[in-house]
Amino acid sequence: MHKKLIINVTEHETRVALFEDGTIVEIFIERGDDSNIAGNIYKGRVQRVLPGMQAAFVDIGLNQAAFIYVDDVICNDYKEFEQIFIKNSEVDHKISGTGTANHTSSPVERDSRHIEELITEGQEIMVQVAKSPIGTKGPRVTNYISLPGRFLVLMPTSDHIGISRCIENETERKRLKNIVLSLRKEPYGYIVRTVSEGIYEDKLEKEMGFLNNLWESIQRRYKSAPAPSLLHQELTVSLRAVRDLLTNEAEKLIIDSRSGFESILSFLDTFMPSLKDSVELYEGSEPIFDAYNLEGDISRALRRKVWLKSGGYIVIEQTEALVAIDVNTGRYVGKHNLEETILKTNLEAVKEIAYQIRLRDIGGIIIIDFIDVEKKSNQEKIFNALKKALTKDRSKSHILPMSEMGLIQMTRKRTRQSLTRMLCEPCFYCDGEGSLISRQTICYNIYREILRDASNMAGVQLTLMVNSKIADLFLGEENHIITSLEQTLGKRIVIYPNPQFHMEEFDIFEVLKE
Repeated sequence: MHKKLIINVTEHETRVALFEDGTIVEIFIERGDDSNIAGNIYKGRVQRVLPGMQAAFVDIGLNQAAFIYVDDVICNDYKEFEQIFIKNSEVDHKISGTGTANHTSSPVERDSRHIEELITEGQEIMVQVAKSPIGTKGPRVTNYISLPGRFLVLMPTSDHIGISRCIENETERKRLKNIVLSLRKEPYGYIVRTVSEGIYEDKLEKEMGFLNNLWESIQRRYKSAPAPSLLHQELTVSLRAVRDLLTNEAEKLIIDSRSGFESILSFLDTFMPSLKDSVELYEGSEPIFDAYNLEGDISRALRRKVWLKSGGYIVIEQTEALVAIDVNTGRYVGKHNLEETILKTNLEAVKEIAYQIRLRDIGGIIIIDFIDVEKKSNQEKIFNALKKALTKDRSKSHILPMSEMGLIQMTRKRTRQSLTRMLCEPCFYCDGEGSLISRQTICYNIYREILRDASNMAGVQLTLMVNSKIADLFLGEENHIITSLEQTLGKRIVIYPNPQFHMEEFDIFEVLKE
């Protein structure tokens, strides 16, 4: 299976696509906002403690307050952590227990812990974002810090040593655990990542030193920084792709930005010099996502209805509480009997559903309404096919067998916004009942369209006619796009608002003479 990472970088947006056998399977988008802050570490201030919910709101300097549950508040034996995380607390409580791989407490500990005994309003606290803001929900944060590296994940608030479950050889698992135990100088926890299989001790020692130094630096910043403030920012989406996906998920990385290319090479020089030959700078005249036919796949991933090759189709409805997926036979009428026709449609739908869930990064509760099949054996075939199709997905999911009503219920881990929520916004044309491409995304689409046609533009000036709301955005918050285009093209660009235009409609006119 041939996999590539395709990275498109502009001044305003970075898009990373995981390309698998000629098809895009995952897309990551980063913009200059707070939409994806998972992994960032902040010094926050507790705003409000909610005993009834056993949770608290924490101000970390964003528009939305962060949310922390009682099980995410640190509780262990190490006095240095007590000083850091419970610094301003006047509550006299006993710190007990030991962290585990997933930072959960035992049932007895969980029952005996109360949020109001652990933190107080006004208290300064170090937190890490576990889940980015999603819709109207603020970020979810935790006291349990984890710092991922290439081979290891440092967990300074735990003493647990864990080995990736993807490393199956028991001898290798013991070897890696013994290496980490022998190198460990502080009572910190570590997770040994999958790419560490077969790695030599010196590389683990070097990365362990780097992560420990990073943690010490964060602690020093915490002591002197005001609350709220950012203490540590997770890597950019490009460097995260290098760290987490290159070689583990992809054999090659292609990027269209020279500065991004050099940044990646510098990163690899420090951490993975052997991978430098896997990185390539794209210098083609055609936009990189067009060259790999990715734009069409991304557009299709925003549609409700997805057609199957047989003529059937699935409909994906994303609601506030869950995602509903409906399977229909559509134009497919089969060849033999009804049960066979329905089974074939369902099995074809299974592959598309698993693909769309991964590509759209759909998380939370998912209900799939398959076409009813009568035979129990056919129900099991559909269930097993779905489980197998989801094995390629890196996000954890839990699937229940098909119910008597032909429904399969599943959950999938959600840590960030889905592709639809990232690229779309509620539609004011239909009073929020549906969605359309967001105004910011339209601006970026127009930007790319102008660059795409730049070589064929001979005029001295461009007139861009757009919907009035898009014009306001171009003349206001997104004015940097126009400035960037004028500098790149060497032409003046005039924005002309047309209130009769649909939000996504635009025209570009060339002025040949001044």
